[in-house]
Amino acid sequence: MLRAASNFRAVANRSLATATKSATTRSAVPRDEREGKEIYTTVGIDHNEPKFDKILIANRGEIACRVIKTARAMGIKTVAVHSDVDSNSLHVKMADEAVCVGEAPTAKSYLRADRILQAVEDTGAQAVHPGYGFLSENTKFAAELEKAGAVFIGPNSKAILDMGDKIHSKKIATAARVSMIPGFDGEIADEDMCVKVSRDIGYPVMIKASAGGGGKGMRVAWNDKQAREGYRLSKQEAASSFGDDRMLVEKFIDNPRHIEMQILCDKKGNALWLNERECSIQRRNQKVIEEAPSSFVPPEMRRKMGEQAVQLAKAVGYDSAGTVEFLVDSQRNFYFLEMNTRLQVEHPITECITGIDIVQQMLRVAYGHALPITQEQVPLNGWAFESRVYAEDPYKGFGLPSVGRLSKYVEPRHVDGVRCDSGIREGSEISIYYDPLICKLVTHGDNREQALNRMQEALDNYVIRGVTHNIPLLRDIVQEKRFRDGNITTKYLPEVYPEGFQGTVLTPTEQETVIAFAAALNARKLARANQFLNQNKQRSTHVASFSKTYKFVSSLPVKEGEKATEHAVEVTFVNGDANEAKVSIGGKTVDIAGNLSLSLPVNSIEVNGEHITTQIVGKRAGEITVLYKGTPFKVKVLPEQAVKYLQYMKEKAKVDLSTVVLSPMPGAIKNVNVKPGDMVSEGQELVVMEAMKMQNSLHAGKTGRVKAVNVKVGATVDEGEVLVELE
Repeated sequence: MLRAASNFRAVANRSLATATKSATTRSAVPRDEREGKEIYTTVGIDHNEPKFDKILIANRGEIACRVIKTARAMGIKTVAVHSDVDSNSLHVKMADEAVCVGEAPTAKSYLRADRILQAVEDTGAQAVHPGYGFLSENTKFAAELEKAGAVFIGPNSKAILDMGDKIHSKKIATAARVSMIPGFDGEIADEDMCVKVSRDIGYPVMIKASAGGGGKGMRVAWNDKQAREGYRLSKQEAASSFGDDRMLVEKFIDNPRHIEMQILCDKKGNALWLNERECSIQRRNQKVIEEAPSSFVPPEMRRKMGEQAVQLAKAVGYDSAGTVEFLVDSQRNFYFLEMNTRLQVEHPITECITGIDIVQQMLRVAYGHALPITQEQVPLNGWAFESRVYAEDPYKGFGLPSVGRLSKYVEPRHVDGVRCDSGIREGSEISIYYDPLICKLVTHGDNREQALNRMQEALDNYVIRGVTHNIPLLRDIVQEKRFRDGNITTKYLPEVYPEGFQGTVLTPTEQETVIAFAAALNARKLARANQFLNQNKQRSTHVASFSKTYKFVSSLPVKEGEKATEHAVEVTFVNGDANEAKVSIGGKTVDIAGNLSLSLPVNSIEVNGEHITTQIVGKRAGEITVLYKGTPFKVKVLPEQAVKYLQYMKEKAKVDLSTVVLSPMPGAIKNVNVKPGDMVSEGQELVVMEAMKMQNSLHAGKTGRVKAVNVKVGATVDEGEVLVELE
């Protein structure tokens, strides 16, 4: 029996009077360091209320930090667990205690339930919060914890089992009179059965893991070939991510919206729905931007969705925070998709519009308290958005993982209505072993437009250096007309960006703005280099450097490989003021005012009287990389004389990429399907690699014979590494 068992029973068996007395004799009210703590107005923290003394968080990164902050505000001590590579992570530093549970791979650390149970015993933790992912929906772990006498801060293991199995959950939802999607009511045994069932239902179909979640183990198939490949890859992902490779197939609703309902239940039969979240902006079935509430859901529909979600929760005896996900068609019909029996990644936006700390209520309910409010007391205040800021390259499939160290990191906390839920800091390492999430950037406003405008400003002011990130894509989405109008579906990204994300497309005026800014920066740098400070020399022939006119030839490549138009540019400083410049571009004048410094992480300037925010993300001779509207633009700024010599520079020969298969991201090799000498056809799968727990199939670019295979199963590869060569 774990020591935690006796500890918890001691707490649970106290009389209310004794517990209250103990609470009131504390020397001071704990410090509240929760993100956006000013929004939690619906339910406060009662420091006289009995609670756990110590909990363990069986997770890492931002969600571990999130739970620690609420626990600390409630006066609860925390224990962090970590892998060896996470020993200096932020969640480890924030917790009162920390225990190493293994090596970097999740299967050797964060998924080792035995080691986490041992950590519970060693530290005397009375309860465990699993966060999301990892062990959060593992029924065996929840049951083992309960046997050991510790409390699982989440739903009971029976509810997890009932709802975690998507096949079984559909039967329960049907019995609870929840709207359902047409599909096959059973497990898919093999590829042939997958094809047969898919044909019976009618393409397109969704192939997904019964125990899946988070977009893993899911594929859409439009024909027999995709059904076979989707079944195989999804099954492998499911086994790797969840240890359960059972698969199911259901009808894929074309052009749907993904709208989910947050629920909150206690152990006394009370259940609330906390309004909906719109999660339709997705890539590879993983959410990119979420909002609450949905612009598509009228009050009556909201009530019906909420009531069905609560019906389902009560049908399984649910007793914690959870989410019921629905697909919604264009006629506002909604269909049950699945229930996530855990805290959702996007829960902060629900907290913003309801004023309820969901983690606090999970801790209270796990201890045994009733929910403190009724359904009528749940508010809907304003609008909130969440942008998932990832270490990903958005130009590759809307986001393939990136790794590296954060050499510069500044969150935009100064922007009104901003909340940053992150588990990293400057100097943190983004590795291949874990999800590449950097931060959940949340903005809250009185209405949708204000919340969106704040998100736009926050993204412009977010400073991230050292890793490739997806802010260019996020920033472009929040200004795109369809998104602004709320005209979105789960097909939004491929419809708006049919050729993939290429970066923000600038208008001619915006191109002039970027060129003028880069030229002004370069002129200021040259002027400073020519200044003589603290000198007493005769200056009769000296012309003040900020009184000169600086002439450049500048160009801005709009697309990769596209020949840029060259512009003759002249820069003068108004009255010798280093922070006020007039830039002439082909006869047009652009007025720039502001701190024109190359050293600032963020530049807030006025261009022709209009305020804009930019960043300088790269500098080298003759080139300045300007981050404008989230997208980096490499602006050539060269003296006139230097341009004359460029014609003598040879262009670098282009590599024929059809003869090689390159690693699109850092990761590990799972399968190698060919050997030297094999004949392959165009589009044939050659290698399967895994990165951040996602399986990726790499195919031949042409028909030919395999010349060399440079990797083996289990090998770790970097981005751009040559995996297979063709003759």
